[in-house]
Amino acid sequence: MKLMDYGLKAIDFRHPAPAAEIAGFSRRGFVMTSLASGFAVASQPVLAQAIATDTKGLVAGEVKVPTTDGQIPAYVARPAKPGKHPVILVVQEIFGVHEHIKDMCRRFAKQGYYAIAPEMFARQGDVSKMTDIGAILSDVVAKVPDAQVCADLDAAVAFARASGHANAERVGLVGYCWGGRTAWIYALHNPRLKAAVAYYGLLDGMKSPIKPRDPVEFGAEIKVPVLGLYSGIDAFVRPDVIAQMRGGIAQSGSGSEIVVFPNVNHGFNADYRPTYDKTAATYAAKLTRDWLKDHGV
Repeated sequence: MKLMDYGLKAIDFRHPAPAAEIAGFSRRGFVMTSLASGFAVASQPVLAQAIATDTKGLVAGEVKVPTTDGQIPAYVARPAKPGKHPVILVVQEIFGVHEHIKDMCRRFAKQGYYAIAPEMFARQGDVSKMTDIGAILSDVVAKVPDAQVCADLDAAVAFARASGHANAERVGLVGYCWGGRTAWIYALHNPRLKAAVAYYGLLDGMKSPIKPRDPVEFGAEIKVPVLGLYSGIDAFVRPDVIAQMRGGIAQSGSGSEIVVFPNVNHGFNADYRPTYDKTAATYAAKLTRDWLKDHGV
C-alpha cells in the first residue's frame, strides 16, 4: 500500500502474515535496540510543510526503558529547568518512533511536560526500514499484543518517575493513529491515568487472540476521561462505529468525549504527510492542551 492510499481503504487486521515470514522477527529477543533516525521509509516522501521543533530550553534524546524482558528504546524531551514535570506518554503511529513522533515530544516539552515515546514495536519489527504500509500493518502491527503495549507504557511511567524530573502522579497520554487506539486501551488498563487523547484511533476491526477487545466493546467501562479526535473522511473508522463508541462512553461516567473534524482525512495531524490539515491540526492541538490541563495533567 502506498502512503497516499493510507486511510482511504480499510485494512484486514484479522489475518496477519505468519510470524515466520517476518524478516528479522524473533520471539526470543528484540528487533530494535535503538531508535531510527529521521522519518520512516514508508512515510516518504516527507513534505516540506513538516514541522521541526528545536531543543532550545529542553533536554531531549534517546533513553533505554527497562521492561520485564529486557529494555526498549524511547525518546524523551523535557524542560531543561529544574523541577518535576507532569508526564505525557506519546504513543506512535504505525511508523514507529520516527522524527514526527520525536517532534511531538519536543512540542509537549515546550509546554512544560516530561514527554516520553517508547518504541512499542521493538520486539516485533523495525518498521522504520519497511517500505510497504500494508506489510507494516499485517507483519508487525497485527502481532503486537495489547498486554505487551500496556506493560511497556507502565514501564515508561516507572522510568519517568525514577528519572527525578517527572511528576508521575500527573500522567496523561496522547496517541496518534495506532497510538490513538492505544489511548483507549491504556485508559481502560490504567485507571490512575489522569487523561488521554486519541487521535483517529481505530475503534474496531483489530480484535484477535492478542488483542482481545476493541475499544467499541468497552467504552462504557472507561473511567479515565478520553478525548477522541476523529476524521470525517476515514475508511478505518466508520461513522456508525464512532456513534456506537459515543453511546458507550456516555454511559461510562468518565466525561469522555469524541470530536469529529468534517472533511479531513485520517492523519490530519501528521504534518509530513499529504493528509495534513493545518486548520484541523491547530484546533486539535488546542483541544488537547485544554483537555490535559482541565484534567490535572
